[in-house]
Amino acid sequence: MPDNGWPADRIDTENAHSARIYDYVLGGKDYYPADKEAGDAMVREWPAMPVHMRANRDWMNRAVRWLAESAGIRQFLDIGTGIPTSPNLHEIAQSVAPDSRVVYVDNDPIVLTLSQGLLASTPEGRTAYIEADFQHPEAVLGSAEFLETLDLDKPVALTVIAIVHFVLDEDDAVGIVRRLLDPLPSGSYLAMTIGTAEFAPKEVGRVAREYAARGMPMRLRTIDEAEEFFEGLELVEPGIVQVHKWHPDGTGEKDARDEDIAMYGAVARKP
Repeated sequence: MPDNGWPADRIDTENAHSARIYDYVLGGKDYYPADKEAGDAMVREWPAMPVHMRANRDWMNRAVRWLAESAGIRQFLDIGTGIPTSPNLHEIAQSVAPDSRVVYVDNDPIVLTLSQGLLASTPEGRTAYIEADFQHPEAVLGSAEFLETLDLDKPVALTVIAIVHFVLDEDDAVGIVRRLLDPLPSGSYLAMTIGTAEFAPKEVGRVAREYAARGMPMRLRTIDEAEEFFEGLELVEPGIVQVHKWHPDGTGEKDARDEDIAMYGAVARKP
């Protein structure tokens, strides 16, 4: 067991991991030397990468707050949670509605080890954590944590943030998201961010090559490909846009240029 409390026998410390790279670039502390090396290499290729990552995090904060305040959602299923960073999703939702319920899903043992911060719910609400690979939706939907925490007679917000760019075509990212959304009742929402290289193709392409060189190939999508995730759903205005353009509130990243942001974001209602 290393000093940071992670179970060394379950964690690959020699190779970089996407969640730990994200944590490092955002100024966190839960990473290993391989993650720092990878993050430094990527920022050299695209100096705007920290701006991009912070903008994605800011989008999550705004989208969850909108879902709780404007859409009245009280249940959330968060796919690909990543290393906890305050405010976490349940903290945002429960600051609006203390009775909000959140189920977190990730397959990284580091997230499981650090998950106590994800489970510190308000007395009125509830949080749960599922260690599962979201590419196998049935493992999520059939888990006791999911079935005991969320009431499928009431709307649920499915949040899939900064993860589908690690799902290649042969694994059918659209189909995976649809299988997670299908059991949720009418009035539920899908909130997603989707990686793209449309605004800085050379720079983001170089970052993608750095990820691929470390065993993490990426599938960056065009706006038309992003739209496929939302077919049959009712998009919330302004639709699918770069994350810094979705309901900006003057907080978070200021004066971000379009070429600094490689992520589309959108929220849509299930009829």
